[in-house]
Amino acid sequence: MTSASEREASSGVPAWAKIGLVLGILGGGVVFLLLNSDAGDAFVYSKTLAQVTSDPDAHRDRMFRVEGTLRQGSIQFREEPCEWRFVIESGEHSMPVQFPQCVVPDTFRDGFGISVTVRGRLQADDTFLADEVVPRCPSKYEMNERLQAGEAMPHGAPGEGEGDAPSEPEMPSAIPDLGELPEPT
Repeated sequence: MTSASEREASSGVPAWAKIGLVLGILGGGVVFLLLNSDAGDAFVYSKTLAQVTSDPDAHRDRMFRVEGTLRQGSIQFREEPCEWRFVIESGEHSMPVQFPQCVVPDTFRDGFGISVTVRGRLQADDTFLADEVVPRCPSKYEMNERLQAGEAMPHGAPGEGEGDAPSEPEMPSAIPDLGELPEPT
């Protein structure tokens, strides 16, 4: 039988070094996967609008998130190139945002005072170039307060259908004559 010291001498590498090497490779792999996956989003800084607008140079070319209220009437859409532009604000601070994609979430609407979180980078001209736009819908309780105050609801009144039997969908009064459609080619 060979002892542990004889086996170590025959391979030339101590056992503790082999274990350390394996653990180092595994740890490096985990870090690589975290930084190169969606889990890396957890490492994106979240800043207030006041922090960003009061010292923009400290935030340029860094990936971060910022939240603000969508300014009423600021949404603009351009088709070529496809892009959304809007302004978020918080108190006396405001920041223009560019979102160079064609599709935004359904709840991204003007006129409801929604809170919007954007993720991206602050450009040299102090415009925020977003790669993600996340509108925060008002809670059921906020919606009830707004409804009581007489505001219009973005998706219908809260609590519709809760506890009540669902209402029947409205049927058209007449069925169109399908014979008038052109023949398929």
